[in-house]
Amino acid sequence: MYLIFTTNFFPWLTIIVFLPISAGSLIFLFPHKGNKVIRWYTICICLIDLLLTTYAFCYQFELDDPLMQLTENYKWINFFDFYWRFGIDGLSIGPILLTGFITTLATLAAQPVTRESKLFHFLMLAMYSGQIGSFSSRDILLFFIMWEVELIPVYLLLSMWGGKKRLYSATKFILYTAGSSIFLLMGVLGIGLYGSNEPALNLETSANQSYPLALEIIFYIGFLIAFAVKSPIIPLHTWLPDTHGEAHYSTCMLLAGILLKMGAYGLIRINMELLPHAHSIFSPGLMILGAIQIIYAASTSLGQRNLKKRIAYSSVSHMGFIILGIGSISDTGLNGSILQIISHGFIGAALFFLAGTGYDRIRLLYLDEMGGMAIPLPKIFTVFSILSMASLALPGMSGFVAELIVFFGIITNQKYLLMTKILITFVTAIGMILTPIYSLSMLRQMFYGYTLFNTTNSYDSGPRELFISISILIPVIGIGIYPDFLFSLSVDKVEAILSNFL
Repeated sequence: MYLIFTTNFFPWLTIIVFLPISAGSLIFLFPHKGNKVIRWYTICICLIDLLLTTYAFCYQFELDDPLMQLTENYKWINFFDFYWRFGIDGLSIGPILLTGFITTLATLAAQPVTRESKLFHFLMLAMYSGQIGSFSSRDILLFFIMWEVELIPVYLLLSMWGGKKRLYSATKFILYTAGSSIFLLMGVLGIGLYGSNEPALNLETSANQSYPLALEIIFYIGFLIAFAVKSPIIPLHTWLPDTHGEAHYSTCMLLAGILLKMGAYGLIRINMELLPHAHSIFSPGLMILGAIQIIYAASTSLGQRNLKKRIAYSSVSHMGFIILGIGSISDTGLNGSILQIISHGFIGAALFFLAGTGYDRIRLLYLDEMGGMAIPLPKIFTVFSILSMASLALPGMSGFVAELIVFFGIITNQKYLLMTKILITFVTAIGMILTPIYSLSMLRQMFYGYTLFNTTNSYDSGPRELFISISILIPVIGIGIYPDFLFSLSVDKVEAILSNFL
């Protein structure tokens, strides 16, 4: 048993994927009046899974190997020649660790949820399994199945524990995401069935497969639509502000911290790695879309009265930098995109958490009804201000490093003409100027000026809120000061992906 546990023969990824949903199903056996027990049981499951993931990556993963590691390959369905394939590389290790970290904190943040507590915490764990399964799948059909597994928990979390317009937001979410899944399924089946009587669904085999250019473009467009909805990329982003505006803030942490990153991960894993010729054709369009998205979402965020919608549009703006890095087809730009995936995962989750804790105290979401919160809520004011600085890319924070490296990727790219690079950089810089405008305006409306609400029942952050905020703030500052650790995870994999474009 010791030899199995300390070698790659141990099914690490299967256990990490299945532990949350299988242990979560036991929640329904708990007594009805056990909200506290259910909550701590869920937190313990998340912690155990996160510790297992960390141990496996620390002792079984080799940083200088760009190939898939911790691989598992089991025959699942004989009739369809369908395999249970898992594996990780430098591209997936960061999002998996981020998923475990944010889900654990989101579960701890869900303490105010008491209605249907069993179902709520089971859905959180089911969503956890689906997200880790998506990031670690080596089979393209298994990737699609895991992609779909996390949709239903999100829909139920929205429709049952959301705001007044929760049913509208949940319906809009499922229509967008389920509709885009049709394009994803068509692309998966097209790649799997091309050129063979039997399905070839292994991602590594598909990466070495060549397609006629017209067919590759069709596949690329299908995957692009699916991932553009999830990322989101304009104009397929309109579900996001409504969803964030109505969801409970623990759900918002998972949406902003992990769900959006699945779309960006899919663009790199499938569109770039499997379809490089089509990506070379579409990359200028992605660069233009990314630049427009940064300016459009930043300017739209400034006009939002609802606090959570303002943060949601800021998320759309920051996702534009990921699109820019993916479109740049340079090692610097792509490494910057991967860093931005991790960085914004932390910052976005933290801002939605703090917005939710503020709502718990004053029961207000509209900025023009707030004001003067700095005096009755000084701890929330301090942490919110620091993380807003991180969002607007203050030097020393993770957002600054990620966005700066994406800029370097654009400037140093040899594919584009000098005037094209200058124009894209100039347009993107305008978006970076708008970011501090809406961030500082949000802080001014919330925390400064006269107090416009009743402060008799308001109380500042307790130990739980401070622990969650500081737990997210530490990696944000750590990555900003020493980003080389994350680069060491992805740099070899990025070189392997870009070798297809040379």
